Amino acid sequence: MNLDFTFRKYIELCDAMSNSDYTLLTVEKYCTLNNKPAKYIILRHDVDIKPERSLKIAQIEREFNINSTYYFRMTEEVYQPALIKQIAELGHEIGYHYEVLDKAKGDFSKAIEIFENELNELREIHEIKTICMHGNSRTRWDNRDLWKHYDFKEFGIIGEAYLSINFNNITYFSDSARTWNPKYKMKDLNRSSKGKSVINKTDDLIKLIKNEKHPYLYILMHPDDWCDNFGIWLSNFVTRKFKNAGKRCLKAYRNFNQEKSLSSNMGKKL
Repeated sequence: MNLDFTFRKYIELCDAMSNSDYTLLTVEKYCTLNNKPAKYIILRHDVDIKPERSLKIAQIEREFNINSTYYFRMTEEVYQPALIKQIAELGHEIGYHYEVLDKAKGDFSKAIEIFENELNELREIHEIKTICMHGNSRTRWDNRDLWKHYDFKEFGIIGEAYLSINFNNITYFSDSARTWNPKYKMKDLNRSSKGKSVINKTDDLIKLIKNEKHPYLYILMHPDDWCDNFGIWLSNFVTRKFKNAGKRCLKAYRNFNQEKSLSSNMGKKL
């Protein structure tokens, strides 16, 4: 069976990237290069729950001489120093996947304290140059809003994986919610890529890379949802189906409330 979201399928994707004219960039590399390549792919991974699958993905990439960026949450199940060091030793960039506004329940002063403490803890095992917000669809906060009040450069950070990228000329693809289709995304959305290309499966992404239609690509991949064990794969598939249905309902509910609030405000002005 030609199943998607398997390690075998990721090998196919890596093969397509490594045999293309694209230059593979980490987020740090993108932020530090003055002269960007004619064609490039920014490759990033968010490590949310199952870090052991990230190690497998990192090993696959190493076989293709691909270096990418891995953003680690500072949670008990994800923060595993030995495993993080293994991924770093394979040549990959390690970054901080912060969710401090969620943890502080919207308290900015508390959130920045958490940010500094967690960043320092992660830096005890590896150098950290870039960061990326974690988007929890169940909370009302956007962790990127922290930087409306503070400056991450004051912490020795050179870039944020959303805020420091010029998305105006980059086509963005994300597999969050275990799908490449943007209709299931809550916070992981990029309006700059709207209309450029919409894909539904990894095979579509592979074809797009082989065609080299877009010169600049940004690919976000979550290793948590990729595996070769069919039982686990099926469980992930069913679970995500239910979660995505719930997300669509939540998205519709929030949009309805926003429209209702706008209508109410317009009525008051009139």
